[in-house]
Amino acid sequence: MRTIVKPLWVEIALNYLGQKEIPGKKTAPFIEKALVLMGAWWRDDETPWCGVGLGAVIRMAELNPPKAYYRARAWLDWGKKLALPAYGCVVIFERGGAGHVGLVVGVDTRNRLMVLGGNQSNAVTIAPFDPSRVLGYRWPLDTHYPLQYNLPKYGEGLGASSKNEK
Repeated sequence: MRTIVKPLWVEIALNYLGQKEIPGKKTAPFIEKALVLMGAWWRDDETPWCGVGLGAVIRMAELNPPKAYYRARAWLDWGKKLALPAYGCVVIFERGGAGHVGLVVGVDTRNRLMVLGGNQSNAVTIAPFDPSRVLGYRWPLDTHYPLQYNLPKYGEGLGASSKNEK
């Protein structure tokens, strides 16, 4: 059995798994930390924050996120383009006129991508996504981690594919 090498940015993101938005005026600690770290001009978790969360994780791994990290589609111009998903790669999804961004951490029995990301059901989760929504896969330029295309398999019972991240 082959062991997956977890890139540092995946390890960091996994530490925040389960962090949830706080309804109302308060902002969740992880989201506030990400907003401050990224120098965002807003301080609430009601604004879409998938790009902010990913940008913070990338920065904590001592890598540079895109300038417009808060826009999911800005990640399409970041790093190196990949033709296929690799463990820990950034994946950018179509979502109406906007987008969604997260990290690929596997596939399920229905060949959906398992994505570790923020603002998925208002939390940091691992959720299934339909690969037909993918706009692109990206990999950091300055990293020593190997590209691992043989993705871990997740079991059944994971629910419906994510369709509207908020």
